[in-house]
Amino acid sequence: MIRRPPRSTLSSSSAASDVYKRQVSTQSTGITTKAVIDYQSVVRNAVKDIGFNCGSKGMDHKSLNLLVAIEQQSPDIYQGLGNFEGEELGAGDQGMMFGYATDETETLMPMTYELARGLAQKYSELRNDGTLAWARPDAKTQVTIEYEYDTRNGKQIMTPKRIECVLISAQHDDGVTNEVIRADLTEKVIKAVLPANMMDENTKYWLNPSGRFVIGGPHGDGGLTGRKIIVDTYGGWGAHGGGAFSGKDPSKVDRSAAYAARWIAKSLVAGGYATRCLVQLAYAIGVAEPLSIHVETYGTGKYDDEKILQIVKKNFKLRPYDIITELNLRRPIYYMTSKFGHFGRKDVTGNNGFTWETPKVLVE
Repeated sequence: MIRRPPRSTLSSSSAASDVYKRQVSTQSTGITTKAVIDYQSVVRNAVKDIGFNCGSKGMDHKSLNLLVAIEQQSPDIYQGLGNFEGEELGAGDQGMMFGYATDETETLMPMTYELARGLAQKYSELRNDGTLAWARPDAKTQVTIEYEYDTRNGKQIMTPKRIECVLISAQHDDGVTNEVIRADLTEKVIKAVLPANMMDENTKYWLNPSGRFVIGGPHGDGGLTGRKIIVDTYGGWGAHGGGAFSGKDPSKVDRSAAYAARWIAKSLVAGGYATRCLVQLAYAIGVAEPLSIHVETYGTGKYDDEKILQIVKKNFKLRPYDIITELNLRRPIYYMTSKFGHFGRKDVTGNNGFTWETPKVLVE
């Protein structure tokens, strides 16, 4: 829809469950478009790409039952947004959006998040290339790190010291032993990703702690758009306004303003204005200018937060039109955000996605 003119707007949700013989039900609302979409192919290809390609894994992209319920966006909402090509395009929804950055990793993401993501990416890689022959698509990772929290001189400095705990829950074929699973995860995933100098004799490892994870995906637990907003962002660091990104075009500030807030926070940290930074934006539906802009540097700023806020206002235009234009968001670049998070990423497809991850050089 984003690819095809005239402009389409959408705010859609999808649900997946096994209530009726591994049925996937997609219910999409808030769509205004003239594009003709083959929803069956789009959904089935996505399920195939995830890895659910046979019934024994909990879902089969070829045989699943798919219900599509598409409704027109409320005209009350649509008329309030104004000209979709104009500079006064109003925000597609109301709410608060946050962006966070920290200098504890090269990507300026929290180390806990970056290491957990690395484990998930390695697991996915080894599952797809056959190295982990027993592995199925459903998996979750979590890394707990012990930090030194320094509050001297009014600062709140967080320094990673050691890994306290590693948790991986991986769906697996029936019949493989827990000993094989734990050995493979330790040798081929954990040791390949986590820095050895941060693990010690007191680091705890919880690998498939439930003891069995054969039934996974929608067969084991119903899925719904927006249920994993913390995984999509910073793993609990910073803050979250509650709005999901998925299924929304960039006129919806839940998505575009969250990207802009990350862009601002990363630009400030990358530019040496702070070592940690949280940016909050707030919008009203149909109103172009943000209602508020807030910057918190946790006492680590080069200047006080008020002066840094003025630098932000000087360097960033934050109307939806400006965000969409500067970050080039009206392009089909969002599929890659459906796994491994929206932030701290590089586009390896050559489509110049993740534009919000390129810091802006700021003028004081």
